[in-house]
Amino acid sequence: MESLEAELDHARALSVAELADAIESIGFECTRCGACCKAAEPVDGDGDREPHTATVFPDEIRRLRASEEARDREYDWRDVARPMPYGLAETDDGDHAGETFEWAIQTDDCGDCTFYTESDDGTGACTVHDDRPLVCRTYPFSVGGSGGDGLGTTEPMGGVVDRAGAVRAHECEGLGRDIPREDAEELAAALKERAVRELEEAIGVRDNYRPTDADGVVVHDSEGQKRPDGTPLDETI
Repeated sequence: MESLEAELDHARALSVAELADAIESIGFECTRCGACCKAAEPVDGDGDREPHTATVFPDEIRRLRASEEARDREYDWRDVARPMPYGLAETDDGDHAGETFEWAIQTDDCGDCTFYTESDDGTGACTVHDDRPLVCRTYPFSVGGSGGDGLGTTEPMGGVVDRAGAVRAHECEGLGRDIPREDAEELAAALKERAVRELEEAIGVRDNYRPTDADGVVVHDSEGQKRPDGTPLDETI
């Protein structure tokens, strides 16, 4: 297995033109169905919907808080992001405890992205579209390793249904539609940026990780240890 630094070198060397070629060959046009912004329905049709889960970087959280939508509503950190639930355990009082290593976009009571809205005819829209995180900008694509280099961005919701070069396409009704070259290049540039940022974040988490026995939930990100409200964990705890 290659080091994170070696993977980062591979990510920085990705060709935007080649990624755009792959995206163009697969094809994509957003239909605004909202499936990538909403809680996932249970596979067997029974049980609770799985809340929308999308990784967001610390600086993206701050940008979302500074967006016009968030300013109008005076959002704080918790209105925008929540600790990634993986690795957390539910306590007897219904709360959560444990350590996690990412932030996820906050969800509403239905489990949908808090920034998702839908018109009466079912057309979806993002209220912070211009400031949306990279994972949203690049959906339904991710980067997969080729030639054994081990490079790969985290996979968004939906299984892989198509591949071209280093690009993986995930379940989405907009796949297979013609995409203008300019749009493919814009998407490819964002996909490369996301690959680089994910690895930079992973390296930062590794380098800044400090064991803690603090109560409640602790999020380890590239900036250190934080409470669910985004404030730094007191190092004296």
